[in-house]
Amino acid sequence: MSNSSVADFTANPAPLGLCGFGMTTMLLNIHNAGFFPLDNTIVAMGIFYGGLAQVIAGIMEWKKGNTFGTTAFTSYGFFWMTLVAIWCLPAIGSVARPTPFSMGCYLALWGLFTAGLYIGTLKGARSLQVVFSSLTVLFALLALANFSGSHLVHVIAGYVGIFCGASAFYTAIGQVINESFKRKVLPL
Repeated sequence: MSNSSVADFTANPAPLGLCGFGMTTMLLNIHNAGFFPLDNTIVAMGIFYGGLAQVIAGIMEWKKGNTFGTTAFTSYGFFWMTLVAIWCLPAIGSVARPTPFSMGCYLALWGLFTAGLYIGTLKGARSLQVVFSSLTVLFALLALANFSGSHLVHVIAGYVGIFCGASAFYTAIGQVINESFKRKVLPL
């Protein structure tokens, strides 16, 4: 048996996943901050770019042997799909609307998951640490807003979410630009 290795010339899937996450997170949190109501733009973005594109990026990370990327992108892709299902399934009468308590539990569990992933970023790029630390804070605030019923906490969460999504978008674009120029143009 030969132990020869084949060079990996496949593209870096992280920018796709980070853009899907970042742009969808910004869009939802512009709503959470109170700038426009929940509408189909968020739902469609959640299904396809936040959801499907991240799952595809996660599968591509699996092919590259990146456990962190696989876990993060597939999980957050399915987060977006479950969130859209939580919003839409009650409208077709198949299940009851979630209670604030159940929604708080859902968001708190995602916060716990994210805090665990944040620990995984501590030896990596500073920009990913910013993404995962701000996302942990975002989930904590959203859970608190649901548990407490506080509109103010929900709006504050919206601004944290805009920052979180923008930091993911910056990381994605930074990776694309740095790879295109074959040098560090944007610090990550």
